[in-house]
Amino acid sequence: MRRMPTSLTRYVHVASRAAREAGALLARCAGKPKTVETKRSVIDLVTETDRSAERLIYAILHQAAPEFGFLGEEHGQERGGLPCRWIVDPIDGTSNFVHGLPIFGVSIALEHRGTVVVGVIYDPMRRELFTATRGGGAFLNRTRIRASRTRRLAQSLIATGFAFNFRKHPQPSLRWFQEFQRRSHGVRRIGSTVFCLAAVAAGRLEGFYERDLWPWDIAAGMLLVREAGGRVTNFAGGPPALEGGQLVATNGLIHNQMLRVLKKP
Repeated sequence: MRRMPTSLTRYVHVASRAAREAGALLARCAGKPKTVETKRSVIDLVTETDRSAERLIYAILHQAAPEFGFLGEEHGQERGGLPCRWIVDPIDGTSNFVHGLPIFGVSIALEHRGTVVVGVIYDPMRRELFTATRGGGAFLNRTRIRASRTRRLAQSLIATGFAFNFRKHPQPSLRWFQEFQRRSHGVRRIGSTVFCLAAVAAGRLEGFYERDLWPWDIAAGMLLVREAGGRVTNFAGGPPALEGGQLVATNGLIHNQMLRVLKKP
């Protein structure tokens, strides 16, 4: 990978500031959005706060690095094809946000020539800021974090999510859920992909799996998991793609055990 134009530390600070400012907006509006609309399905929600938060994030990031591209869940792609681009989810966990369930937050990643080099996830309700740089480790509020050392799926707590089209296509998601529930300490549906990934990085969960994901769902979280000593792949065990739709993220020690379940016909 070619060297970034300046130190990654600068971009961590910029992304952290944007995440915190957007997070303050989310905290004020949680449970009381002015509008609630649907996108790809009746369970795929968006609010005016999603859009306002993304505009706020865009303004901060663009001012700091106007030469970078931007991909946001609500804003779409701006100036694609550049060496560097920000990848942003202004509210991951919008359904939780709408109902006032305090499990939602902001995800910001910086991609350089196809490689994610900065990841920031912010939980405004707990004021937890997760940060990672490629080769520089993963941190929670400036304290180094590492993935769990649990070696057996049977002793693991894992998480998943169901896609926006789950009602039309419940299988194989229900089958996987049942199998992992039977084989582990339990399966959690937290309602926020980015916080599941942050929890794997922090050792709070041993594993996470989901399909039909988008780049803004996973970009920052994948880097966090890797830098915390974990492993991320697609369901076949190969390198995950931001646009690939599926992800398995673990502490590394139970990874193959999870893949065996997901590969079952």
